[in-house]
Amino acid sequence: MANQIPLSITFTLLLFCFKHGGAQTVTFSFKNNCPFTVWPANLNNADSPQLSLTGFTLTSGATSSLSTPASWSGRFWGRTRCNTSSSGKFTCGTGDCASGRVECHGAGGIPPASLAEFTLKGNDGRDFYDISLVDGFNIPLSVIPQAGPSGCPSPSCAANVNAVCDSKLAVKGSDGTVIACKSACLAFNQPQFCCTGEFSTPDKCLASNYTGIFKQQCPQAYSYAYDDKSSLFTCPSGSNYLITFCP
Repeated sequence: MANQIPLSITFTLLLFCFKHGGAQTVTFSFKNNCPFTVWPANLNNADSPQLSLTGFTLTSGATSSLSTPASWSGRFWGRTRCNTSSSGKFTCGTGDCASGRVECHGAGGIPPASLAEFTLKGNDGRDFYDISLVDGFNIPLSVIPQAGPSGCPSPSCAANVNAVCDSKLAVKGSDGTVIACKSACLAFNQPQFCCTGEFSTPDKCLASNYTGIFKQQCPQAYSYAYDDKSSLFTCPSGSNYLITFCP
């Protein structure tokens, strides 16, 4: 009869694999409540791997999901007004990543675009997340932690900022309607709006009339780079997350 591994050792090995094995992932669910199709996309930070799917189609009312490593960091956004040309090139009116395909393959979205940003298992094993309009807005979105610790914040930018966008910031579609709203930094490229140069510290780079447009509509979202106090949220690691477009 072959030698058997003691039960206590077997249990210890199983427990170690459960805690440290490759099965630890975070599930991001996506829901499209918009009355139009959205093409979600993602971009990993430099210290995180590219996900298996970097862009996909989400018709109105549809849901989908995507898994990431438990310590992943990066961003998600929604692209709108997308189509494929007769030559097969895929492009979008807002949030386009210029890959020419539905998947972005490591390319970021061209602003303005509303972002959901995540650093999973950051400091002290916590998740950090936010909704960012620092580069502008294209569609409303929200982030809801799920199946994890209770009481975690659920930031939302449910308002249509395009409807109140300053004419100097507005991006219009071929039909003349406002389809996105630029940030002042993107529109004017000036240090006081971009938090660069002599304005690169929190005490020098402050809110402006332009950032106020975004903040009034979406108080829980970043309106400029140092808008941390009311816009950065944290939750003990272990949650999954639901991202809803047009919540």
